[in-house]
Amino acid sequence: MTGLVAAAFRPSLVEKIGAYVRLTKPRIMVLLLVTTAAAMFLPGDGIPPTSIFLVTLLGGALGAGGASAINNYIDRDIDRLMLRTASRPVPAGAVSPSAALTFGVTLIAGSFALLALTVNLLAAGLTLAGALFYVFVYTGWLKRSSIHGVVIGGAAGAVPPLVGWAAVTGELSLPAFLLFATVFIWTPPHFWALSLVMKGEYEHAQVPMLPVVRGEGETQRQIVWYSIALVVFSVVMGLLAPFGAIYLVGAAVLGALWLYFATKLRLNGGRAAALELFHYSLVYLALLFAAMVVDRHVSRLFLS
Repeated sequence: MTGLVAAAFRPSLVEKIGAYVRLTKPRIMVLLLVTTAAAMFLPGDGIPPTSIFLVTLLGGALGAGGASAINNYIDRDIDRLMLRTASRPVPAGAVSPSAALTFGVTLIAGSFALLALTVNLLAAGLTLAGALFYVFVYTGWLKRSSIHGVVIGGAAGAVPPLVGWAAVTGELSLPAFLLFATVFIWTPPHFWALSLVMKGEYEHAQVPMLPVVRGEGETQRQIVWYSIALVVFSVVMGLLAPFGAIYLVGAAVLGALWLYFATKLRLNGGRAAALELFHYSLVYLALLFAAMVVDRHVSRLFLS
């Protein structure tokens, strides 16, 4: 009878594959690939070779997915303590810790090999550096030890635009670093909004997120200051890159909406306002990068 019960609960092949896919955190990966793809349409004539475009996205997906899988392995002890993460494959028992670690290392190694052999060594090295920074600096060290983990660790999520730029040009220049800085400044208010929603869970898991250590009021203030910095930087970047009117108008409108949601959170507080800002921040980043691409291609159309 025991064998029959165990067999009944044995996951199917589809369920097993689904568990491994969830290890890669696909929703986070999509946003990283959006910034990678957008960066590839900005330099040169703005049209990357199809093969380079697709292979770069695949390599980026493998690198990001591998880093996320190792994140699942490292964080399995605290993930099981939080409602939002308890159902992840490792704490839920769908994938063993050793399998998750092996899977993550394999994906990262595959990413580096693919990009180094088919794109260029710079793109491969940047992808590897971003993955290792996320795994060792953010997940392994700062997340459990410092309220500044989100700020410093945000550098890992800001690497994909550098990868996209390097894949097309083979080098890094000022516009690429401006793209990096945009995502770097965007990350803290984006993640702090989520941390306000999950404050109780982070507190239970003893993760020193800003709301847990400094309180909700201070977190809201920091969100406002970073939001102002992000909006100002996004507009100034349009003058430095340079972009045209389409990007500048887009950045201004998107920034005004961001400041509205950030101010609303500061004045009213509450879980709903924090969740509202978090969801908008995802839309903001995607649309801001889309505005860059549209602006550059419309400008080339009139200049050609």
